[in-house]
Amino acid sequence: MGCAKNQKNIYKKDAFVEILDNEALEIIDADSKVEILGEGYAWTEGPLWVERRNFLLFSDIPNNKVHKIDSQGNNSVFLTPSGYTGNKPRGGEMGSNALLLDKDGHLVLMQHGDRRVAKMNAEFNNPKPDFKILVDEYESKKFNSPNDGVFDTLGNLYFTDPPYGLEKREKDTTKEIMFQGIYFVGKEGKAILLDSTVTKPNGIGLSPDEKKLYVAVSDPKHAVWYQYDILAPGKITNKQIFYDATHLVGKKGEQGLPDGMKVKSNGYIFATGPGGVWIFNQVVKPIAKIRTGEATSNCAFTSNEKRLFITADDFVLAVDLK
Repeated sequence: MGCAKNQKNIYKKDAFVEILDNEALEIIDADSKVEILGEGYAWTEGPLWVERRNFLLFSDIPNNKVHKIDSQGNNSVFLTPSGYTGNKPRGGEMGSNALLLDKDGHLVLMQHGDRRVAKMNAEFNNPKPDFKILVDEYESKKFNSPNDGVFDTLGNLYFTDPPYGLEKREKDTTKEIMFQGIYFVGKEGKAILLDSTVTKPNGIGLSPDEKKLYVAVSDPKHAVWYQYDILAPGKITNKQIFYDATHLVGKKGEQGLPDGMKVKSNGYIFATGPGGVWIFNQVVKPIAKIRTGEATSNCAFTSNEKRLFITADDFVLAVDLK
């Protein structure tokens, strides 16, 4: 199984693994090095390993592009525009954010600028900005800017909708939904609101048994991770904070906020937050941090889960796992 590599063995000198509990040594070495696969972008997000094509995709949101890094470490633009297809010039975070694969292997994009979830109507070997809208509204009102999402094994989608893609965010005059929502989309394609009370819902993930939903909150005043019990697809209850990182916000060496996350098949949660990538065990106890030295946005695994890709500010990074 291949994986994107830097061919020059370039490592980030200020990045390192911090072990908080010896349990972490079962999944990552304390002396693991953090590789630089690419740098110099505007703001990287949404990493996605495409196993059948043997390459990594990621979003550069302000530049409205999706980039590709192949197994030899070559970087190229994969798709542009990726999140905003309008003709009127605009700034802000207009590109795609999270990139997903649906159950049929198609590329699904959380499109900030177009305020929708869409599927690319093209093959990976011939990408083009031709999109099919999967969902773009709740109760006839346009979303703010779909941010992160996760499919369950049945093909249902859970996603978050903060205001980051709007040019003036919460104060944007085009904002139609007055809250920031967490949503569910089933086979009928209609958005079902799960929670409207989270200030800035961001990263989202499912436990391997799909009985827990995890959501990161990227609010400097309430920088937390929530967990919910899933009663059935699209039905959640028992909202609880599983870790509160608000006390770390703004401290030296703790750049960033709770953001994207991925959950390993054995239940370990890799969640970006203050300082880098946090690793939580199955009972949501923090056991390690991969400190990147940057505000860190998201992460993704290779199919065998032995390599972790990290998007952090203008970098794309990688670290090997056990």
